Amino acid sequence: MLRGVSEMVTGMSPEKIRIELTEGSSDELRRRRMIIGLSIVGIGLAATASLLQTGVVRHLPDPPVGNFDADKVMKSEPAYQFGVPDATIALTGLAANVPLAAWGGSERAKDQPLVPLIATGKAAVEAAAGAWYFYQMPTKLKTWCGYCVASAAVYFGILALTLPEAKKALGELVHRDQA
Repeated sequence: MLRGVSEMVTGMSPEKIRIELTEGSSDELRRRRMIIGLSIVGIGLAATASLLQTGVVRHLPDPPVGNFDADKVMKSEPAYQFGVPDATIALTGLAANVPLAAWGGSERAKDQPLVPLIATGKAAVEAAAGAWYFYQMPTKLKTWCGYCVASAAVYFGILALTLPEAKKALGELVHRDQA
């Protein structure tokens, strides 16, 4: 049963996927592993912010330099504009990056070109949201949040790491249309 599902979804046996993901050394796999690593870092940041935004903790420490006030930023009105704390949404999105980055073998841009394109589209939306929050801090809230700055860097890093594989996947789709 499992072999059939894996082959239907990825075109590869579970054994081949396991070997490629754990032992492969292609540039695509290295970037996907970095996406997973950055996502785990982002999950830690989002989990910390979620603790504050849901009242589990009352205060988060700030860097001892500059104009930082994580509590003010994370408890601001924009942070709750979707009816749920934004860090809880970020936590979910970052967690979704892990299976998305682990999906398929080293040639997924060729074999499953939509997967890298979906990953890049998702990353672009999240980086745009990160940029919007980054803009809000100095212009509207007049203070910075170290956790938020680090999170924005995570989002921009993930987006940058998805681009080469997406370019390859797009080329594959264009090539298929011309054939």
